[in-house]
Amino acid sequence: MIEKIPVNIKKIKPNAAIPTYGSTNAAGADLYACLDSAIVVKANETVMVPTGISLELPEGYAGLIYARSGLASKKGLAPANKVGVVDSDYRGEVMVALHNHSKQDAEVEPKERIAQLVITPYIMGIFNEVDELSDTERGDKGFGSTGRK
Repeated sequence: MIEKIPVNIKKIKPNAAIPTYGSTNAAGADLYACLDSAIVVKANETVMVPTGISLELPEGYAGLIYARSGLASKKGLAPANKVGVVDSDYRGEVMVALHNHSKQDAEVEPKERIAQLVITPYIMGIFNEVDELSDTERGDKGFGSTGRK
């Protein structure tokens, strides 16, 4: 069963589109470019694309902004920071830093689906400074230390 929670959304620009889910069990809601006209994202450049909306996420939840697979695979456009985070206490406009990973310029049209928003609960850590950490078999072995199987 899918948990559903109310999320207040404010259109801060009249031509903004409310996020939509593409299917019954889609985890991510599509975010739309709120543009008056098309923009060009040059190869290997990043452009801040407005959505025209702000969110009021419930306390204990965050909005994670991920790439849309179609946009990333067809145009090479994906969030520059890989995953954007919208905190529950943020009330500004949701912006998507779209980076063009391709070798060709790409166009973003008004109302184009530019990213997807996944709303998820989170746990806030209470950080305790200690002199020693518990021992594990892995210890401090880092990148690639588990090898191939």
